Amino acid sequence: MSAPGRDPDVNVVGGELLPCSTAPLTGFFRDGCCSTGPEDLGSHTVCAVMTEEFLVFSRAAGNDLSTPRPEWGFEGLRPGDRWCVCASRWLEADEAGVAPPVLLGATHVRALEAVSIEALTAKAAAPDAIA
Repeated sequence: MSAPGRDPDVNVVGGELLPCSTAPLTGFFRDGCCSTGPEDLGSHTVCAVMTEEFLVFSRAAGNDLSTPRPEWGFEGLRPGDRWCVCASRWLEADEAGVAPPVLLGATHVRALEAVSIEALTAKAAAPDAIA
């Protein structure tokens, strides 16, 4: 799926981009996919399975993903939730040893501009993590 202002929906392994999560609803376009386009300056392209370690790391880095923000319609994330995270933040977490697992089929190919396929593959979640 692709629309004007969006990059083609291709994943890091060359297939069609799969959904990441609709509960909670994720993605730069809030459509459940890690789709991206020119206006997505943060490159929210890595579909990650949240872990407590990553949520703590992200909060310390200035992006609190676990605190509910009802004014934004955001319930806060918990371990096990899937979320489209910025490729550069995922890489920072990987370098710190706390990168969360990745759903390769739901990770946009544009993530490869910041993160190597080897790093993503090393943290690939089991296929049954896609629900």
